[in-house]
Amino acid sequence: MKKLKKYIGYGVGALGLDFSYGLFYSFLNKYLTDIALIPKGYLAAMTFAARIWDGVNDPMMGAVVDATKSRYGKYRPWLLIGAVLNATVLALLFWNPGLPVTAAGAGAGLIAYITVMYVLWDMSNTLVDIPYWSMVPLLTNDPKERNIAATIPRAFSGLGQLVITIASPIMIPLLGRSEGLSALGFQRWAMICGIGLISLVLVTFFSTGKIKEIAGATAPEYKITFQSVVQTIRGNDQLLVFMLVTLLLNTGWYLVSGLAVYYFEDVMGNLQAMSLFGMLVGAGQAAGLALLPLLTKWMRRGTVIKIAMCMTMFGYFAMYFFSAVVNIFPLFAICGVIGMMGVGCSFVCQTVMLSDIVDYGEARLGYRADSVVFSMKGFLQKGAYSIQSLIMFLGLQVTGYRGELKVQPDSAKTGITVMMFILPPLFALAALLLFSSKYKLNEECMQEVYTQLEARKTAEEILEEA
Repeated sequence: MKKLKKYIGYGVGALGLDFSYGLFYSFLNKYLTDIALIPKGYLAAMTFAARIWDGVNDPMMGAVVDATKSRYGKYRPWLLIGAVLNATVLALLFWNPGLPVTAAGAGAGLIAYITVMYVLWDMSNTLVDIPYWSMVPLLTNDPKERNIAATIPRAFSGLGQLVITIASPIMIPLLGRSEGLSALGFQRWAMICGIGLISLVLVTFFSTGKIKEIAGATAPEYKITFQSVVQTIRGNDQLLVFMLVTLLLNTGWYLVSGLAVYYFEDVMGNLQAMSLFGMLVGAGQAAGLALLPLLTKWMRRGTVIKIAMCMTMFGYFAMYFFSAVVNIFPLFAICGVIGMMGVGCSFVCQTVMLSDIVDYGEARLGYRADSVVFSMKGFLQKGAYSIQSLIMFLGLQVTGYRGELKVQPDSAKTGITVMMFILPPLFALAALLLFSSKYKLNEECMQEVYTQLEARKTAEEILEEA
């Protein structure tokens, strides 16, 4: 019971993180194209440039966290600092400080303002995301318990996404006192989500005060430089495999989640249906979160991961069939649930895989770099979002999408449908093939890692006593 309480107290913070994360990744693009009227070509270039900076900022932030020393440890102070900053920037990102927007589009002032806030959101999100997920390996080093420990925060994370998906299409018009999406509605909803982020991260901060941060691990023995961070990443071959697999899976998911608001408002013509679909998708992801600890009782973890990827591919393709070929919404929704079960399970697997990769890296390199490794989670999410944004904005541009129009041309509707349902399963298929051929951290391999780490720890203790 004490362990469960600890896991839940830790997991609550993920709910708050996804209030900001979900609003940014699922609704910001719609705000930028339809409310702020930022040129789609510029948005594609902006997101790509921001990811180049993330390539430097995210792993360096992980190294800084690893070197932090305070009375509250190295992770918990950054939880508070990052949450407050990220909540503040989130509100500012969805707020126009009086800069002009005309029918022809946004002016140079608003474009510059959005660019600065966009980059600052990325940086402030890194400040809280890296230390939060870096704490997962410290909750337990038991392989079975680690499956559960990783599932709980992922469940809260999925709940946060669910709240945003269901509530946003309702709350934004309500808060904006309009029939559809409005600038005022986005602004007020972003402020509420920011307050939720800070409040829930505070719960995690106070709930994790007794977690030991070292847990017998070897402290980093390298100087914190960009070169040393690159060396840590390059020296862990399984981290590199993980990065490619996750990038592919996340890109597919972000295409679905990022285009959903376009699909339901512009293709189906019913934004409120997104809330209903969000409830079903949330149920699917919640069920998917339980697949890993449940199925690993009877089969190997690698097999479960492959099953999750196959469910994801089936769900995406089937949703396309029951929307574009045969328009049957109930079957469309059911297939969405199946696909989201695969997505939810894949997300839990990613967290567990990173925990294993941390231990594998320590055995291979001789030092432990939790935050540098876990910084890859946030970096890959942003990298996948960048690829998604590039595909989406260029696709909208080519197919003739115009945010100021109430009714979009058929070419834009077709483009939205294809980008949302055809491209994602192709990314998932590539991830499955790469995982099956290159990822090697199975149960036997990890047992050798634990044995090696324990032997090293014993030898260090003998030397200290001598």
